[in-house]
Amino acid sequence: MKRASDMVAEANAVVEHAPAAEMMALHEQEGVTFVDLRDPRELEREGMIPGAFHCPRGMLEFWIDPESPYAKPQFQSGGRFVFYCASGWRSALSARVAQDMGLEGVSHIEDGFSGWKKAGGPVGERPKKG
Repeated sequence: MKRASDMVAEANAVVEHAPAAEMMALHEQEGVTFVDLRDPRELEREGMIPGAFHCPRGMLEFWIDPESPYAKPQFQSGGRFVFYCASGWRSALSARVAQDMGLEGVSHIEDGFSGWKKAGGPVGERPKKG
């Protein structure tokens, strides 16, 4: 059986990643989209990086694919993408999938949202749907 930790290590070998303390320099930069992959309940409980785009992990491939009926314009922007989850495992796997699908400028926060908070990164509430 292939272990999840092995898959994360393989993803990290081919995807750009850095700790939250370094990725904070990209926050609010023009052309950079932070992508929150966590479950909506996590966002309600913990908050999220201000200005981040929420993409539930289960929809990632469908939202990236421009030919999918679920394609999101955020992934067609041609900018840079910084994926994150709670601890960096889901974001590693997601960043690799996104890269394999041809999305360019993909990276992830290796210590996740928990690392972001520990490094003193800004945290806001989940935006209300409206």
